[in-house]
Amino acid sequence: MYKLLLPAFLCILFACNRTKNIGTIERLDPSLDSIISRDAAIEIVADGYTWTEGPLWIEDQKMLLFSDVFANKVFKWTEEKGAETYLDPSGYTQQTKRGGEFGSNGLLLNNEGKLVLCQHGNRQVARMDADLANPTPVFTALANNYQNKKLNSPNDAVFNSGGDLFFTDPPYGLEFRMDDRLKEIPFQGVYKAKPTGEVILLCDSITRPNGIAFFPGEKSFLVANSDSSKPYWYSFNIENDSITSAGIFHKASSAPSEGKGLPDGLKIDRNGTVFATGPGGVFIFNRSGKLLGKIKLPVAAANCAFSTDQKTLFITATNYLLRLKMRS
Repeated sequence: MYKLLLPAFLCILFACNRTKNIGTIERLDPSLDSIISRDAAIEIVADGYTWTEGPLWIEDQKMLLFSDVFANKVFKWTEEKGAETYLDPSGYTQQTKRGGEFGSNGLLLNNEGKLVLCQHGNRQVARMDADLANPTPVFTALANNYQNKKLNSPNDAVFNSGGDLFFTDPPYGLEFRMDDRLKEIPFQGVYKAKPTGEVILLCDSITRPNGIAFFPGEKSFLVANSDSSKPYWYSFNIENDSITSAGIFHKASSAPSEGKGLPDGLKIDRNGTVFATGPGGVFIFNRSGKLLGKIKLPVAAANCAFSTDQKTLFITATNYLLRLKMRS
């Protein structure tokens, strides 16, 4: 009898393990072993969402915040309780019903530790006027227009050490995107917003600007272009309020064989290593643009975030929140 029960028990146990982990790590350069250990696994830590985005680790509360863009909510995940609603609504606070991607997208902290949200529905980057421990959907706009024209739908953002806000503004949060009658700006911009509220256009030539992140030193940054005809990551050098040079950091393929997704959210660690969501998962580059490897996923990846010690990577991917413990 035990001989009959044991194989069945093992099958159940292994099935549970298979549902917990997802994807594989493709190693293209030996240096990746010093970034992601050989025994690292990609874990599913939360599931059941429509489109997860904007992961943000909050160290002092040991929680991970992330957006569900279509649900108009921010969720929090902790090791103890799993995922639960954190902020509702998160990106659209008007009473008129609408469709599309109207919730929050990118999430970040300002230099004072306040939560800042890229709000698709409200078409602004805004600060939550509440403590992180007691969230309420009351917001103050940090940037909502350029030259008195309403922004499209801010998607992702980053602060520099001086408190300047850099953000991208594609049309994804508009209900009818490029054909939306409420679209006021003819291009999709990359902007800098000063603490004074002044909004400066840095670039208007990227067709679908999305993820944005600075390299260490804050003299250069990357912008992802989530356009299937130009699935590129662009690099920019910046001085004061102007871009001094621009180029293509890497060209991805939009071929179906590459996998689901397009260049989207990205993060850069303290060593200048780039983790960029794109076709098939998360691309890992060194600072020079050499592809070191990929975190390959069966679903489209949208964004990623580090733990404070940068040993753990969280990934928002379609309906999942994933965790990769890169090093012990």
